[in-house]
Amino acid sequence: MAALVSSAILSLRLLILAGLLIAPIGAVAYSKVAGYGIGKNGAGFVLFVTLQRQAMS
Repeated sequence: MAALVSSAILSLRLLILAGLLIAPIGAVAYSKVAGYGIGKNGAGFVLFVTLQRQAMS
């Protein structure tokens, strides 16, 4: 019985760790498909260009 509980706890830890590592990748992929994020028109475009210029200098 103790081995079963220990195995279940280990499996749960691995599942949580895998979820923490995979979740950001899934969120980025979902945002690309759904079209969320700053659009490159209007104020979003100005913000994008400003940040790009600051990064280059």
